[in-house]
Amino acid sequence: MITIKIVQRKKKLTNGLFPIFLRITKDRQSKFYKTPFSSNESEWIPSTGTFNRKKENYFQYNRLLVKFRERAYKIATDLEIENPDYTLQDFDRRYRITFNPVSNDVFAFFDEIVEEMTFAGRIGNAKSYKDTKTSVQIFHKYKKLHFRDVNPTFLSKYDAFLRSRGGTDGGVGVKMRAIRALFNKAIERGVIKESLYPFKTYKISNLRGKGFKRALDFEEIMRIINLDLSDHPHLINTRNYFVFSFYTRGMNFADMMCLKWKDVEANVIYYTRAKTKGNFSIAIMPPVQKILDYYRIHGYGNKYVFPLLFREDYTPTQLADRKHKMLGIYNKELKEIAKLCNITKNVSSYVARHSFANCLKQKGVATDVISESLGHQNLGVTQAYLKELDTAIVSKALEVLL
Repeated sequence: MITIKIVQRKKKLTNGLFPIFLRITKDRQSKFYKTPFSSNESEWIPSTGTFNRKKENYFQYNRLLVKFRERAYKIATDLEIENPDYTLQDFDRRYRITFNPVSNDVFAFFDEIVEEMTFAGRIGNAKSYKDTKTSVQIFHKYKKLHFRDVNPTFLSKYDAFLRSRGGTDGGVGVKMRAIRALFNKAIERGVIKESLYPFKTYKISNLRGKGFKRALDFEEIMRIINLDLSDHPHLINTRNYFVFSFYTRGMNFADMMCLKWKDVEANVIYYTRAKTKGNFSIAIMPPVQKILDYYRIHGYGNKYVFPLLFREDYTPTQLADRKHKMLGIYNKELKEIAKLCNITKNVSSYVARHSFANCLKQKGVATDVISESLGHQNLGVTQAYLKELDTAIVSKALEVLL
């Protein structure tokens, strides 16, 4: 038995209105499908799933809502004839491909994925999809873009467009991977057929540029560690974050920001890397212990190790905004420190991670422990080595940096 109803969802849109959805229920499971409509609560009749007279153009809108219901009933009837044991997933697949008015619109599907990512708290991923959508809209110049129109030729022209605006292999690659992921999701969900997939011809792997290995040598690291900050006390935290990252295998800023005191045990730090979801246990070296001791006194006194999050109830969006703000300050102050140390290289948050690998190599640690570098091209390989090696081996290797 299937139930088909038009409903007003309870969660407000940014404009203060409530969205109208088609709700399909079967075997005690429900799926919701967007319609183009929204309204105030006072303009909606829940019992009939229609707009009342307070809604402008209510008569025309109600006729369109009837069409949504009729489409759903037709799919349900066809499926019942084909297979009386059809599932909600079968309905979903047929609805998306056959009747969903946004099923062929790349931009609408982008919005759907962004909404899902945001709801799941994956704000960074949501931002990547949203930025890519905006970029493609600027290039395309039209309100709608069909999946079938995003072919290898379209991608090549978009590639050229990005480069004409200063895009590099890395930047172009980020946008193309987001589009590829969108296609993969669309195929997986039955929104489009696999024959429309354009990345069999357009190869993202060709975008792997060599880039620059942004790493400091051990002497430069020591200059930062030993820098007298008596006249620059505002840089103490930034120096601490950089040194902490260096001696914790290049822990990135997002993971440091969210590191909690409960993750710190007697001689080990345990944490899950946000980017890869890999679990790490890191031996606490003396420089790290010194920094931990400092923040037991000079921290915010909350559950976080570093004075980067002063509240404990951030929403995912607020947390992402806070990270963006604090990372900007961190990178700006790292450049001040580099200048004071007469370091001409472009020092940023990720340099600590690259430098960690570079310095171990300088000290003669075998390349099967630390790979050639932590540059973008080999970063994945290096991470794999670090995750798979026995903790004791890595900890022993770290001792050469003391």
